[in-house]
Amino acid sequence: MQVKLADSYGFCFGVKRAIKIAEENPSSHTIGPLIHNPKEIDRLWNNYKVDVVEDIDRLQPSERAIVRTHGIEKEKLQSLKDKNLDVIDATCPYVTKPQEIVASMSAEGYDIVIFGDIQHPEVKGVMSYATTMVHVVMTCEELESVRLREKIAIVSQTTKREEDFLKIVDYLVGRYKEVRVFNTICNATFDNQSAAKKLAGEVDVMLIIGGKNSSNTKQLYEICRQNCPDSYLIEGAEDIKSEWFSGKKLCGITAGASTPDWIVQDVISSVSRI
Repeated sequence: MQVKLADSYGFCFGVKRAIKIAEENPSSHTIGPLIHNPKEIDRLWNNYKVDVVEDIDRLQPSERAIVRTHGIEKEKLQSLKDKNLDVIDATCPYVTKPQEIVASMSAEGYDIVIFGDIQHPEVKGVMSYATTMVHVVMTCEELESVRLREKIAIVSQTTKREEDFLKIVDYLVGRYKEVRVFNTICNATFDNQSAAKKLAGEVDVMLIIGGKNSSNTKQLYEICRQNCPDSYLIEGAEDIKSEWFSGKKLCGITAGASTPDWIVQDVISSVSRI
């Protein structure tokens, strides 16, 4: 089986930075999973004894706490500091930006619209910086029943598709007098999505590697599936099924922003042997 990699895939700047922080601080605790990739979380525990803590009340003063790449709620961050923990903030700078925008726009009296998944930790963190009304939506239809004031500011979850974000923007601009638009979609996400879309149109079968709880990986999968019906989301080589490749000649491979290269190489080796 021939294999072709996407031109842009895998670890983004924010994830590389967070992994480096964790490796440089062994025996520390991440507040929630540092990134959305179970295999890499296991590696950090096995090699560096960096564990995952959801309940911050478990932590004792002077212990080292690492804030996840997706960020955490403003109040939870303050609680960590109040407990006199050694807090290291590994929040991706691209995630910090919408937090700052929401705080600033709220202070100026703007209602906030966030394009994203309300259950995602990044969105929960961004929401916590609003002091005015905040609405999280995934579609224009969700805005139809929402009452907004005349001043609106909109940001996006960093891993969303730009074309979907622009649909929400167009809806708001056509109905409200003042809409401040902040495109907070990460450049690396956009590059990975564009490369995945291009490659999916060229191959017989497509593999998307990443944590199944990863937002940006699921976005990649949806993009690939639209352009290559035989697209499969896997976390590692062990998920591969040989029947996927029956009658196929060229396999495309991409990976989410939280997928380390060692997993990508394992998958390439497994597919090449089919």
